[in-house]
Amino acid sequence: MIRAMRYISTRGRAPTHDFAGVLLAGLAEDGGLYVPEAWPEFSPAEWRALRGLPYPELAARVIAPFTAGAIGYDTLRRLCLDAYAGFGHPAVVPLVQLDHDLFVLELFHGPTLAFKDVAMQLLGRLFDHVLRDQDRRVTIVGATSGDTGSAAIEACRDRDRVEMVILHPHGRTSEVQRRQMTTVLSPNITNLAVEGTFDDCQDLVKGMFADAPFRDRMRLGAVNSINWARIAAQIPYYAAAALALGAPDREVAFAVPTGNFGNVLAAWGARRMGLPVARLSIGANANDILPRFLAANDMSMRPVLPTLSPSMDIQVSSNFERLLFELLGRDPDACAAIMNGFRRDGRMAVPDPSWREATTLFHGLGLDDPATETEIRRLHAKAGYLADPHTAIGIAAARSGALPGVPCVAMATAHPAKFPDAMRVATGLVPALPRHLSDLYQREERVRVVPNRLDAVQDAVRSAVLRNAA
Repeated sequence: MIRAMRYISTRGRAPTHDFAGVLLAGLAEDGGLYVPEAWPEFSPAEWRALRGLPYPELAARVIAPFTAGAIGYDTLRRLCLDAYAGFGHPAVVPLVQLDHDLFVLELFHGPTLAFKDVAMQLLGRLFDHVLRDQDRRVTIVGATSGDTGSAAIEACRDRDRVEMVILHPHGRTSEVQRRQMTTVLSPNITNLAVEGTFDDCQDLVKGMFADAPFRDRMRLGAVNSINWARIAAQIPYYAAAALALGAPDREVAFAVPTGNFGNVLAAWGARRMGLPVARLSIGANANDILPRFLAANDMSMRPVLPTLSPSMDIQVSSNFERLLFELLGRDPDACAAIMNGFRRDGRMAVPDPSWREATTLFHGLGLDDPATETEIRRLHAKAGYLADPHTAIGIAAARSGALPGVPCVAMATAHPAKFPDAMRVATGLVPALPRHLSDLYQREERVRVVPNRLDAVQDAVRSAVLRNAA
């Protein structure tokens, strides 16, 4: 029998919750992030028993220990089957071989053509289930650098117990990314274009959660990867890839293009659950705070630069706090002190022993825009594969961090059609959008531009909630 799972904050001063509680809470009340009180682990025999399962079944089995005590297995399995039924590939997350020991896991076959769909399609259904069960409503606020917003909107549009407000940096997403958000005219969806960067958007979301009276009055919830449910829903695809390549009887490596550290944290979570993951390579663009940290323990903020890979135009990797908590031996006071110092000084003072421990598993690579274009061009010429800018960076990180004899799987995080300008420059080709998005450029948009101020954003959130309560 699986024991009930409880969750604790990385900063140690928030109430513990079950899975339903952390799903609705999002950010912990003390400003920390929720993590499992104790990590579940599968034995080699238990991993082997999952080989060959269809993806929805595998996902339910892997996620079940995290929802134990809050959501029954039969319900979870039903939600997984429903979440992945509409994906555009029968394997949901197909594995494609590029070279002898180099693979990509295509995570872009969901409705908005990005890896966020894999988690969000399940998250929307989890919200529905828990809110109905508790007879509650929630106002979900989220920040997006490009893909989270559209995936969250698609998962939660027209749900009668969910009000959703998504913040994106004005003029800093691709046109496809923006239109996938702003052309959804459902009454429960509000899009705000913030005059700032993604980090500003993320700060505004955290500021709303830190304002306890506002948080309670608006019944705030979160869909960013600060919400633990997002991480839990991403762990299964790492398990699927590893099992397909021989785990647990063979080591594997993963390469992940990442800005906010959530996707690669899910890979670390799969390892923590018992999969033999030999290396985690992080791909970044010119906003290279994570590679700088791994190379020289330099986790210092710099101005956010706009790039061809806008989903990674981030300097504050929120999910790194969860890894930091583990590297510090789960010491919440030490974690809180370091995170507060990072907020104050713009530099994270990670102790050398913790940094060295991180470098034994993690490897980092940063590519600027010209190098990214070169990598897109190389992949197309050599393997006939069209990779969007984020995926190309991940594949380059995979090659950079390759271990002899260990297969590496790079995460293909977005469909190349989401970045037509970058693909045209690099290859001369413009991949077509799938049929369900073929009229995207003709659809009406609805978006409100707001200044980069907490009071302005709170007013917009309040207006959205009151409009639909009327």
